This record gives sequence, C-alpha cells and structure tokens, in this order.
Amino acid sequence: MAGGDDDYVYDEVTGEWRPASEMAAAVAQAAEVRDAAGNVLKDGDSVALIKDLKVKGANQTLKQGTVIRSIRLTDNPEEIDCRHDTIKGLVLRTEFVRKR
Repeated sequence: MAGGDDDYVYDEVTGEWRPASEMAAAVAQAAEVRDAAGNVLKDGDSVALIKDLKVKGANQTLKQGTVIRSIRLTDNPEEIDCRHDTIKGLVLRTEFVRKR
C-alpha cells in the first residue's frame, strides 16, 4: 500500500485496493434513483406516470399523467413507495415515472 493519509478499501469486484474516497463516490453514484428520463429522484418528490398502469390486487388502472406526490425511496433503486388517494401501499417501478 502507498504511504500517505488516504485510507484504502479492498474492492471485492475488481480485487484491488482503492482509496476510500473513490469507493464512497462509486457507492453514492450507484445508489442514485433515476426516473425514466434519467432525472435523479429524492424522498418527497412528485412524479407523473408515463403510461397507463394496471394495479395488481386493486382492480384499477392508473392513467398516464397521473401525479403521485411525496414519494419515498426504497432499498431497491428501481422501485419507489407511493400513496394514491384510492390505493394504499402502492409501489411503482421508476421506469414508468417522470419527475415533475
């Protein structure tokens, strides 16, 4: 390992020792949640549906353009928790929403 003040972390994917700051930046970038257009989503954002979606178990269809307010991010970067007036516990895939 090189001398200096940098801490190094073992990257299991590449099998190399990398600076901790570089690894932290890579993790932060991978954890970003993006909508269908590539915009970064955060907790509390509002999104609009980009296509009609049939909701399993609710026997209902959410129409394109429906606005969902106050989303919550999940552990899965491809899914968001949502609330809708008629559907509680709604989980949407980020590929079907666009940030407003």
